[in-house]
Amino acid sequence: MAILKTSGRSAAGAAGVTVESAPLHILDELVGVLSKVCDRQISEAAQLLEDRRRRWFLCGQGRSGLVAAMAAMRLMHVGFITYVVGEATTPAVVGGDGLVAISATGETPLTLHFARPAQGLGGSVLAVTGRADSTLANIAETVLELPTSGSDQFGGTLFEQSALLVLDALVLTTTAGDAQAHTVMRTRHANLQ
Repeated sequence: MAILKTSGRSAAGAAGVTVESAPLHILDELVGVLSKVCDRQISEAAQLLEDRRRRWFLCGQGRSGLVAAMAAMRLMHVGFITYVVGEATTPAVVGGDGLVAISATGETPLTLHFARPAQGLGGSVLAVTGRADSTLANIAETVLELPTSGSDQFGGTLFEQSALLVLDALVLTTTAGDAQAHTVMRTRHANLQ
């Protein structure tokens, strides 16, 4: 996925990161990951999102769950019917629905617990994961692999950042030919704030 050119700086490790250099260091890590995302996988995920009549359920645990909620919100803003798995108002999954399951390892037990029945009921599962050889990837119809190993950031931060950007990119490309997308977003944006 060709998106940005890196600044040319090399990752010197966390010890070499200063307050001033940290934002650009993080950007370099993100560019490194996003430039390795497979174009075919992006295209397949975009094709899966073409039918806006499909209901989309999004899930992940921890910070991946926060990314799922942000992606669900943005998809809702541009006209999709979306739900965050685990919320009190989330309905049952039926055949034809879609599940976006976000897990860096692809082995998160609760995420797998959601993906298996969604797939078994005839839903389409889109796995956003760091491992194409994971259990989640094997369940999924479509896989977006984000190669995030070797980060200087804490825990799964680079994966979560990359997942959000890739999902935002999918929303952007899905609405690219829709002249009304921004108008729809404004009318669907929360106003009880």
